[in-house]
Amino acid sequence: MSGMADFDRVAADVRNWGRWGDADELGTLNLITDEKVREAASLVRAGKVFPLGIALGADGPMGMFKFRTNPIHLMTVDGGDATAFAEYARKWTGNPTAQTLAGIFDASRFRFNDDYIMMPLQAGTQWDALSHAYYDGQLYNGFSSDCVTSQGAVHCGIDKVDVKGIVSRGVLLDVVRHRGAATALDHGQQITPAELDQVARAQGVTIGTGDILLIRTGWWNKFMETANPGEMVAGLNWECAAWLHDLEVAAVACDNIAVEDLESGVEGMFLPLHCLCLRDMGLMLGEYWDMTALAADCAADGVYEFQLVAPPLRVTGGVGSPLNPIAMK
Repeated sequence: MSGMADFDRVAADVRNWGRWGDADELGTLNLITDEKVREAASLVRAGKVFPLGIALGADGPMGMFKFRTNPIHLMTVDGGDATAFAEYARKWTGNPTAQTLAGIFDASRFRFNDDYIMMPLQAGTQWDALSHAYYDGQLYNGFSSDCVTSQGAVHCGIDKVDVKGIVSRGVLLDVVRHRGAATALDHGQQITPAELDQVARAQGVTIGTGDILLIRTGWWNKFMETANPGEMVAGLNWECAAWLHDLEVAAVACDNIAVEDLESGVEGMFLPLHCLCLRDMGLMLGEYWDMTALAADCAADGVYEFQLVAPPLRVTGGVGSPLNPIAMK
């Protein structure tokens, strides 16, 4: 177990504040250059497409943390309304919505369905915005944590990412396959920088500046077997922050709950990798990405690089966003 002095030393080493200017709110996404985007596009050779997002539904993986729920899907107009409103709506004078729908349905053969979804922005496959995690009263680049109000994040919100779009070369490191695990990594065996180097060498892939790194732990596959959101599977050791910084990775995503291992490794600090990546480095984290089909294809053809298109929703002031990332080979 490391102490806070070790954490503070690493934080100072990886901190990117001011690297791209005092007003910067993109962090390591600045490493994705036009040349990197062109490089990523050149990796699409076979035309294979792999969606990496999980389903948004009532059977999702929320439940580990009580402050998030699974999405709630509600129909506001459905097939039964077309028949029912024709008979009842004209008598239902106190409901202007019913009156409007009845008028639409009476006017022509046109029919439609409509729905809503209510959900935490991080209730499925998602990006953490740079405003999501912080410590000592400061966000990435020194912005005060007070700038995140009940109306959203003034600075470092997920909407600030829109100008980049998040398209780059993606690299998959399949730690599950490397360890020979049946489904998922055993809890208690955290993923270290040395192991990530070993996986990359075994796969014959290099990691370069501006790449988006996908790391497979098997958590999602385990959840699909057990439906237990509290499944404990190994994640990244907190010292991977320095490794990500040295390689100039633009962003990192995993198929698990928090990217990092839920056993801290730093006494007195919960989720230290979140703090180092989001607050100090300005590096966004992706969680709950389903890499199953992509990993199988990479193992089959030996190609672990691809074009990754992973833009978040432009939620004004949001501290995270759902998405359906697409890997193309």
